[in-house]
Amino acid sequence: MDQVDNKLKLAAKQAYDNAYAVYSQFHVGAALLTEDGQVFKGCNVENASYGLTVCAERNCIAGAVVEGNTSFTHLVVYTEQEKLTPPCGACRQVIVEFMKPSATVTSINHLGQTKQWQVANLLPDAFLPEDLQ
Repeated sequence: MDQVDNKLKLAAKQAYDNAYAVYSQFHVGAALLTEDGQVFKGCNVENASYGLTVCAERNCIAGAVVEGNTSFTHLVVYTEQEKLTPPCGACRQVIVEFMKPSATVTSINHLGQTKQWQVANLLPDAFLPEDLQ
């Protein structure tokens, strides 16, 4: 798993480098691993109408879905903040839509620090597709 982790970390850092964060200067990159081993990258994309900004995690997931993937095993989020950055609430809701409760989300930074969560711990009592029935 370390080789996969390193591949995801590198992909998240590459995505970070492409972030469009001209207003906040808060760059975020993300990398997502599909169940069949594909890696998808995403970065945050800001907008002058701030509410239209889309986070790296959601861009990453959306890009994978466009390619026909809907089940993921690991998500890595990269920032260059000293405090490790977890996904925001909106991203957590999207994450629980596509990742199993036991899947892993990892936050990393430029200092080599990491923190991991299981999806189930990111959004306890999440609103799930089965709640629509």
